[in-house]
Amino acid sequence: MKQILLTNDDGFDALGLKALIEALTPLAKIIVVAPAKNKSACGHSLTLDKPLRMDCVADDYYKIDDGTPTDCVFISLNNLFKENYKPDLIISGINIGANMGEDITYSGTAAAAMEAVLQGVPSIAISQVCKDRCQEIKNGWDFALAKETIFTIVKQIFEKEFPLPRRRFLNINIPPIKPQDCRGIKITKAGYREYGNDTHRHYSPRGEEFYWIGLHPLIWQASNDKNCDFEAIKANYVSITPVMLDLTSYDDMKKLDNWLKKEN
Repeated sequence: MKQILLTNDDGFDALGLKALIEALTPLAKIIVVAPAKNKSACGHSLTLDKPLRMDCVADDYYKIDDGTPTDCVFISLNNLFKENYKPDLIISGINIGANMGEDITYSGTAAAAMEAVLQGVPSIAISQVCKDRCQEIKNGWDFALAKETIFTIVKQIFEKEFPLPRRRFLNINIPPIKPQDCRGIKITKAGYREYGNDTHRHYSPRGEEFYWIGLHPLIWQASNDKNCDFEAIKANYVSITPVMLDLTSYDDMKKLDNWLKKEN
Protein backbone atom coordinates (compact mmCIF):
# COMPACT_ATOMS: atom_id res chain seq x y z
CA MET A 1 0.00 0.00 0.00
CA LYS A 2 1.18 3.52 -0.79
CA GLN A 3 2.09 5.79 2.11
CA ILE A 4 1.52 9.54 2.32
CA LEU A 5 3.01 11.77 5.00
CA LEU A 6 0.84 14.80 5.77
CA THR A 7 1.77 18.01 7.52
CA ASN A 8 0.73 21.67 7.56
CA ASP A 9 1.44 25.04 9.17
CA ASP A 10 -2.02 25.60 10.69
CA GLY A 11 -1.56 23.04 13.45
CA PHE A 12 -2.34 19.35 14.03
CA ASP A 13 -6.06 19.97 14.69
CA ALA A 14 -6.71 22.29 11.71
CA LEU A 15 -9.84 21.80 9.63
CA GLY A 16 -7.87 21.78 6.40
CA LEU A 17 -5.65 18.94 7.59
CA LYS A 18 -8.69 16.89 8.59
CA ALA A 19 -10.20 17.49 5.14
CA LEU A 20 -6.95 16.34 3.54
CA ILE A 21 -6.96 13.13 5.58
CA GLU A 22 -10.55 12.44 4.55
CA ALA A 23 -9.77 13.03 0.87
CA LEU A 24 -6.68 10.80 0.70
CA THR A 25 -7.53 7.90 3.02
CA PRO A 26 -9.03 5.88 0.12
CA LEU A 27 -5.73 6.12 -1.78
CA ALA A 28 -3.02 5.32 0.77
CA LYS A 29 -1.96 4.77 4.34
CA ILE A 30 -1.88 8.21 5.96
CA ILE A 31 0.74 9.30 8.51
CA VAL A 32 0.35 12.77 10.04
CA VAL A 33 3.12 14.80 11.66
CA ALA A 34 2.10 18.43 12.19
CA PRO A 35 2.97 21.39 14.42
CA ALA A 36 1.26 21.51 17.79
CA LYS A 37 0.13 25.08 17.09
CA ASN A 38 -0.24 27.51 14.21
CA LYS A 39 3.06 28.25 12.47
CA SER A 40 1.83 30.31 9.52
CA ALA A 41 4.44 32.39 7.66
CA CYS A 42 7.36 30.69 9.40
CA GLY A 43 9.07 30.02 6.08
CA HIS A 44 11.64 27.25 5.69
CA SER A 45 12.80 27.48 9.29
CA LEU A 46 14.38 24.60 11.18
CA THR A 47 14.51 24.65 14.99
CA LEU A 48 18.12 24.43 16.16
CA ASP A 49 18.12 26.22 19.53
CA LYS A 50 16.00 23.79 21.60
CA PRO A 51 14.90 20.14 21.70
CA LEU A 52 11.58 19.15 20.18
CA ARG A 53 9.07 16.61 21.51
CA MET A 54 6.92 14.51 19.18
CA ASP A 55 3.68 13.44 20.87
CA CYS A 56 1.42 10.67 19.57
CA VAL A 57 -2.16 11.94 19.23
CA ALA A 58 -3.62 8.76 17.68
CA ASP A 59 -2.47 5.89 15.50
CA ASP A 60 -0.03 7.27 12.89
CA TYR A 61 -0.90 10.80 14.05
CA TYR A 62 1.70 13.01 15.76
CA LYS A 63 2.22 16.60 16.78
CA ILE A 64 5.56 18.28 17.40
CA ASP A 65 5.57 20.70 20.30
CA ASP A 66 6.46 24.18 19.00
CA GLY A 67 7.84 22.61 15.81
CA THR A 68 7.77 24.15 12.35
CA PRO A 69 6.48 22.35 9.24
CA THR A 70 10.11 21.85 8.20
CA ASP A 71 10.84 20.26 11.59
CA CYS A 72 7.88 17.94 11.09
CA VAL A 73 9.14 16.66 7.75
CA PHE A 74 12.78 16.41 8.84
CA ILE A 75 12.10 14.61 12.11
CA SER A 76 9.47 12.24 10.76
CA LEU A 77 11.54 11.11 7.78
CA ASN A 78 14.48 10.34 10.05
CA ASN A 79 12.54 8.66 12.86
CA LEU A 80 9.18 7.24 11.75
CA PHE A 81 10.33 5.46 8.62
CA LYS A 82 12.68 2.53 8.30
CA GLU A 83 16.19 3.09 7.00
CA ASN A 84 16.32 3.46 3.22
CA TYR A 85 12.53 3.72 3.08
CA LYS A 86 10.52 6.90 2.64
CA PRO A 87 6.85 7.70 2.04
CA ASP A 88 5.67 7.74 -1.55
CA LEU A 89 4.47 11.33 -1.25
CA ILE A 90 4.45 14.23 1.21
CA ILE A 91 1.56 16.69 1.13
CA SER A 92 1.34 19.92 3.10
CA GLY A 93 -2.04 21.55 3.74
CA ILE A 94 -4.85 22.13 3.19
CA ASN A 95 -3.68 25.60 4.21
CA ILE A 96 -6.37 28.08 5.16
CA GLY A 97 -5.41 31.05 3.01
CA ALA A 98 -3.61 31.55 -0.29
CA ASN A 99 0.04 30.79 -0.99
CA MET A 100 0.67 32.53 -4.29
CA GLY A 101 3.40 34.73 -5.78
CA GLU A 102 6.20 35.68 -3.39
CA ASP A 103 4.08 34.49 -0.46
CA ILE A 104 5.56 31.08 -1.29
CA THR A 105 8.79 32.26 0.35
CA TYR A 106 6.98 33.11 3.61
CA SER A 107 4.78 30.05 3.64
CA GLY A 108 5.26 27.27 6.16
CA THR A 109 2.96 25.18 3.98
CA ALA A 110 5.24 25.54 0.96
CA ALA A 111 8.33 25.14 3.16
CA ALA A 112 7.26 21.64 4.20
CA ALA A 113 7.03 20.70 0.51
CA MET A 114 10.48 22.25 -0.02
CA GLU A 115 11.95 20.14 2.76
CA ALA A 116 10.34 17.04 1.33
CA VAL A 117 11.95 17.42 -2.08
CA LEU A 118 15.30 18.27 -0.46
CA GLN A 119 14.98 14.90 1.27
CA GLY A 120 14.19 13.19 -2.03
CA VAL A 121 10.44 12.73 -1.58
CA PRO A 122 7.92 14.07 -4.17
CA SER A 123 5.68 16.67 -2.60
CA ILE A 124 2.66 18.94 -2.95
CA ALA A 125 1.60 22.08 -1.12
CA ILE A 126 -2.13 22.81 -1.29
CA SER A 127 -3.90 25.96 -0.08
CA GLN A 128 -7.50 27.12 0.08
CA VAL A 129 -7.83 30.74 -1.05
CA CYS A 130 -10.33 32.63 1.09
CA LYS A 131 -12.60 35.61 0.83
CA ASP A 132 -13.16 37.99 3.73
CA ARG A 133 -10.14 36.73 5.72
CA CYS A 134 -11.36 33.15 5.83
CA GLN A 135 -14.73 33.92 7.36
CA GLU A 136 -16.25 31.17 5.22
CA ILE A 137 -13.97 28.60 6.90
CA LYS A 138 -15.30 29.62 10.31
CA ASN A 139 -18.84 29.25 8.95
CA GLY A 140 -18.29 25.61 7.97
CA TRP A 141 -16.51 25.58 4.60
CA ASP A 142 -16.39 21.96 3.40
CA PHE A 143 -13.19 22.09 1.26
CA ALA A 144 -15.11 20.14 -1.40
CA LEU A 145 -13.16 21.49 -4.40
CA ALA A 146 -9.81 21.15 -2.61
CA LYS A 147 -10.58 17.54 -1.64
CA GLU A 148 -11.75 16.67 -5.14
CA THR A 149 -8.65 18.26 -6.68
CA ILE A 150 -6.06 16.64 -4.41
CA PHE A 151 -7.71 13.22 -4.79
CA THR A 152 -7.55 13.52 -8.59
CA ILE A 153 -3.93 14.72 -8.63
CA VAL A 154 -2.66 12.08 -6.18
CA LYS A 155 -4.54 9.29 -7.95
CA GLN A 156 -2.92 10.30 -11.22
CA ILE A 157 0.54 10.43 -9.58
CA PHE A 158 0.10 6.91 -8.21
CA GLU A 159 -1.20 5.58 -11.52
CA LYS A 160 1.54 7.25 -13.58
CA GLU A 161 4.42 9.11 -11.93
CA PHE A 162 5.23 12.38 -10.21
CA PRO A 163 5.40 14.92 -13.05
CA LEU A 164 8.43 16.93 -11.88
CA PRO A 165 12.17 16.19 -11.53
CA ARG A 166 14.03 16.27 -8.22
CA ARG A 167 13.97 19.38 -6.00
CA ARG A 168 10.71 20.65 -7.48
CA PHE A 169 7.19 20.50 -6.04
CA LEU A 170 3.62 21.29 -6.98
CA ASN A 171 2.03 24.37 -5.40
CA ILE A 172 -1.76 24.14 -5.65
CA ASN A 173 -4.17 26.96 -4.84
CA ILE A 174 -7.94 26.41 -4.74
CA PRO A 175 -10.41 29.21 -5.54
CA PRO A 176 -13.07 29.93 -2.88
CA ILE A 177 -15.92 28.40 -4.87
CA LYS A 178 -17.96 25.21 -5.03
CA PRO A 179 -16.83 22.41 -7.39
CA GLN A 180 -19.66 23.05 -9.85
CA ASP A 181 -18.45 26.63 -10.32
CA CYS A 182 -14.83 25.69 -11.09
CA ARG A 183 -13.72 26.20 -14.70
CA GLY A 184 -10.94 23.60 -14.50
CA ILE A 185 -7.23 23.49 -13.71
CA LYS A 186 -4.60 25.90 -15.02
CA ILE A 187 -0.84 25.38 -14.93
CA THR A 188 0.47 28.76 -13.87
CA LYS A 189 3.55 30.74 -12.98
CA ALA A 190 3.95 32.46 -9.62
CA GLY A 191 2.66 36.01 -9.90
CA TYR A 192 4.18 39.23 -8.60
CA ARG A 193 2.61 40.04 -5.25
CA GLU A 194 2.25 43.64 -4.08
CA TYR A 195 2.64 44.25 -0.36
CA GLY A 196 1.34 47.01 1.85
CA ASN A 197 2.29 48.01 5.38
CA ASP A 198 -0.34 46.44 7.59
CA THR A 199 1.54 46.93 10.86
CA HIS A 200 -0.32 48.06 13.97
CA ARG A 201 1.35 49.71 16.95
CA HIS A 202 -0.14 49.11 20.39
CA TYR A 203 0.75 49.65 24.02
CA SER A 204 0.53 47.26 26.96
CA PRO A 205 -1.08 48.37 30.27
CA ARG A 206 2.46 49.16 31.44
CA GLY A 207 3.04 51.49 28.52
CA GLU A 208 5.33 49.09 26.63
CA GLU A 209 5.18 49.47 22.87
CA PHE A 210 4.54 46.44 20.66
CA TYR A 211 3.58 45.74 17.05
CA TRP A 212 1.11 43.39 15.39
CA ILE A 213 1.59 42.46 11.72
CA GLY A 214 -1.75 42.11 9.94
CA LEU A 215 -2.93 40.47 6.73
CA HIS A 216 -2.27 42.06 3.35
CA PRO A 217 -4.99 42.05 0.68
CA LEU A 218 -4.36 39.85 -2.37
CA ILE A 219 -3.06 42.49 -4.78
CA TRP A 220 -0.74 41.61 -7.64
CA GLN A 221 0.82 42.96 -10.82
CA ALA A 222 -1.03 41.86 -13.92
CA SER A 223 1.06 39.67 -16.24
CA ASN A 224 1.10 40.14 -20.01
CA ASP A 225 0.06 36.56 -20.70
CA LYS A 226 -2.58 36.49 -17.93
CA ASN A 227 -1.17 33.18 -16.74
CA CYS A 228 -0.11 33.70 -13.13
CA ASP A 229 -1.59 32.00 -10.10
CA PHE A 230 -3.50 35.10 -8.93
CA GLU A 231 -5.25 35.52 -12.29
CA ALA A 232 -6.20 31.85 -12.49
CA ILE A 233 -7.83 32.00 -9.05
CA LYS A 234 -9.66 35.21 -9.96
CA ALA A 235 -11.06 33.47 -13.04
CA ASN A 236 -12.30 30.51 -10.94
CA TYR A 237 -9.60 28.03 -11.98
CA VAL A 238 -7.56 25.79 -9.72
CA SER A 239 -3.94 26.99 -9.99
CA ILE A 240 -1.05 24.51 -10.08
CA THR A 241 2.42 26.04 -10.15
CA PRO A 242 5.58 23.94 -10.50
CA VAL A 243 8.12 25.39 -8.04
CA MET A 244 11.88 24.81 -8.14
CA LEU A 245 14.32 25.36 -5.29
CA ASP A 246 17.16 26.61 -7.49
CA LEU A 247 17.07 30.37 -6.84
CA THR A 248 19.93 31.24 -9.19
CA SER A 249 19.19 34.12 -11.56
CA TYR A 250 20.84 32.52 -14.60
CA ASP A 251 19.98 35.42 -16.91
CA ASP A 252 22.06 37.74 -14.73
CA MET A 253 25.19 35.62 -14.36
CA LYS A 254 26.92 36.95 -17.48
CA LYS A 255 25.80 40.49 -16.73
CA LEU A 256 27.20 40.25 -13.21
CA ASP A 257 30.47 38.81 -14.50
CA ASN A 258 30.86 41.71 -16.94
CA TRP A 259 29.98 44.22 -14.21
CA LEU A 260 32.61 42.77 -11.91
CA LYS A 261 35.32 42.84 -14.60
CA LYS A 262 34.41 46.41 -15.51
CA GLU A 263 34.73 47.54 -11.90
CA ASN A 264 38.15 45.94 -11.64
